[in-house]
Amino acid sequence: MSQIESSWKFAEELVTESGPLAEARQHSLEVGVEPVSPAVGAQLAVVAAASGAKNIIEVGTGVGVSGLWLLRGAPRATLTSIDREVDHQQAARDAYLGAGVPVNRFRLITGRASDVLPRMNENSYDIVFVDADPGSVIEYVEHGLRLARPGGLVLVAHALWHGSVANPARRDATTTQFRTLLTEVSTSPAVISSLSTAGDGLLQLVKL
Repeated sequence: MSQIESSWKFAEELVTESGPLAEARQHSLEVGVEPVSPAVGAQLAVVAAASGAKNIIEVGTGVGVSGLWLLRGAPRATLTSIDREVDHQQAARDAYLGAGVPVNRFRLITGRASDVLPRMNENSYDIVFVDADPGSVIEYVEHGLRLARPGGLVLVAHALWHGSVANPARRDATTTQFRTLLTEVSTSPAVISSLSTAGDGLLQLVKL
């Protein structure tokens, strides 16, 4: 294992997840939904806390791992989460309630993000978190930048896509989508961007 890989492993193992988070992560793995890594989850919580987020929208509920991290960092926020899998959203609901999150602090919308996002109010969210349908990531980020308030954040999970983005030999559609997104935002005057290498990568955008 290289020194960099050892550092990544250390950073992941340094994070301690609460009982409800650990249970949600285990459930996620059991049903075949890849959750954000503990280190990425901790970054989500830090960003949510530092921004004082009150309104968060999440594209891709999963079974609640990322939602729990975001709500941990923003204890007064309301989370709106979109996913097309009813069973996953029910599991997320159970995870939120099991963690003591009041029912009025989250809203679960079942449907395709491409259908739901155009109906959401623009300039209304402090954080837009994207972790769904990687083949549509550019479309979701475009929606996210419309929905985020000026000074708000768009966060994109799995931005390094299992190490493929950094490998120029990988040219599959999903890898190309992420690579194109990262290249475009790095020079865009509309955002300030940062790419974290934690977990599978977390792209962080501030809307100007």
